[in-house]
Amino acid sequence: MKPLVLVLCGGKSAERLVSLVSAQCVVASLDKKRFKIRLVHIGTDNGWMEIPSGRLLAETPEKLHKGGASISRLRRGGKTVNPWKLLTSLGKFDCVFPVLHGPMGEDGTMQGLLELAGCAYVGCGVLGSAAGMDKEATKRVAQSAGLPQVPWAVARTAREASAAARRLGFPVFIKPARMGSSVGVVKVKGPSGVAAAVREALRYDDKALVEKGIPAREIETAVLGDPWAPKGDRFELKASLCAEIIPNAEFYDYKAKYLDPNGARFQVPAAIPAKTSARVREVALAAFRALDLYGLARVDFFVHKRTGAVYFNEPNTLPGFTPASMYPRLWRESGLPTKKLVEALVALALRRAAARRRISTTH
Repeated sequence: MKPLVLVLCGGKSAERLVSLVSAQCVVASLDKKRFKIRLVHIGTDNGWMEIPSGRLLAETPEKLHKGGASISRLRRGGKTVNPWKLLTSLGKFDCVFPVLHGPMGEDGTMQGLLELAGCAYVGCGVLGSAAGMDKEATKRVAQSAGLPQVPWAVARTAREASAAARRLGFPVFIKPARMGSSVGVVKVKGPSGVAAAVREALRYDDKALVEKGIPAREIETAVLGDPWAPKGDRFELKASLCAEIIPNAEFYDYKAKYLDPNGARFQVPAAIPAKTSARVREVALAAFRALDLYGLARVDFFVHKRTGAVYFNEPNTLPGFTPASMYPRLWRESGLPTKKLVEALVALALRRAAARRRISTTH
């Protein structure tokens, strides 16, 4: 019998529509000869509904990004499922692929449910997911590990953000502490813009990150593997080549990422010195281990335009798998096709689950 891959998509976060396009690409990349595929859409009401994977594949990414009618078409006639019964029915060679971006999917909450159910699942565990999602936690762990970062602060009110911005010096970026896909991110050039930026950030979270803006190039690398696999092992932790994002707007915002086909240019590989590329990959692997990540992450950096200094920005522990997403593209450009990448992620999930089953639960 073929092993099952249960793909989860949707969810409650502001990134739920991106999740649908990512899930579409994951489903299309899974080898139907090797795996049985089941697709479950999680609604904003927390209801789990199994839908035919072909129905998702039939939608265009543009329609999925708009939501509304496309969501209705996906869920029409779907089968409501009990999450706990579904997850606990999976066998030891089955795997969950949580294609869920943002809170309630990427932040450790879903991972906790999957751990309780005893499932093999793709991606980081509870701690790594939570730390990677919370930008304050990410910054504090990186700081303790000695990783280079731009100056930053956390604020829960406009007054705190104003004080932080004055201390850091304008311009600053104000963003939700626990959100991805550049949702709620605002570049603030002076004191008059702080209050509106904080209101926007606090629409999506109850704390905001205030980060010093520097003249920087945006560089990314993709990490894949088991952080504790020995050198030479099939699953040895590796970083892809680097890419540069060159936004046509002032910065790489949500519109440029997902809605505007001309929102940014991508230089793959990035036109940076070899030593800079090596430094980015070195810090990416160090951050991956320090944050207790597993399986996959896209790791984002700033490279100072004048000095060439490398600054760790943040990881994305469940990066997009859309046609425009950098994580699968970076691995394609590094010689690993998306089909093989998805298979590797499933294999890593099963490897971790097998290792966890060997842990004693008695004494």
